[in-house]
Amino acid sequence: MRITPSPEDRLVAGYAALAIVIHVLEAGFPSPIPGVKPGLANVVTLIVLLRHSLRLAIWVALLRVLVGSLLVGSFMAPGFWLSTAGAAASLLLLTLGSLWNRAVPVLRLGAPGLSVLAALAHMGGQFALAYTVFVPHPGLLRLLPPLMTAALAFGLATGFAAAAILRQLPSVAAGRP
Repeated sequence: MRITPSPEDRLVAGYAALAIVIHVLEAGFPSPIPGVKPGLANVVTLIVLLRHSLRLAIWVALLRVLVGSLLVGSFMAPGFWLSTAGAAASLLLLTLGSLWNRAVPVLRLGAPGLSVLAALAHMGGQFALAYTVFVPHPGLLRLLPPLMTAALAFGLATGFAAAAILRQLPSVAAGRP
């Protein structure tokens, strides 16, 4: 029995591969604060969300977390769970942002707005898990303001990067994934 991937499967695979490569490269960047990375792979997720669909963006994000953790050697380690918690929170806010865009198109959130929501949610999800499971100490709360500030800054940066890339891409033909 031969399994034939659909055009949508190929699209997800291509975007996920790009996000995974960026994720793995970014894992090698030094970080002044543990857990703080620019989140450059999230540019890919935003592009998929705004160009294709929320469902495809969710697939890309989840594949990036899973396969990226396998490639960098963090699968099932605390970093994997933190990344998974952040991705889940981020995808939840991207879902709400997408629903907002459909319900109130006049006040539509663009790539920077969605990116900031996702980045803050990602950091919030990671922090909540870290605080409740890994380091349940009140001193950890002192890190929350600088971590959320970094998330805001990186969210804006990745959002503007995604917007700039989207402006350069040709439009997607109607009826295609």
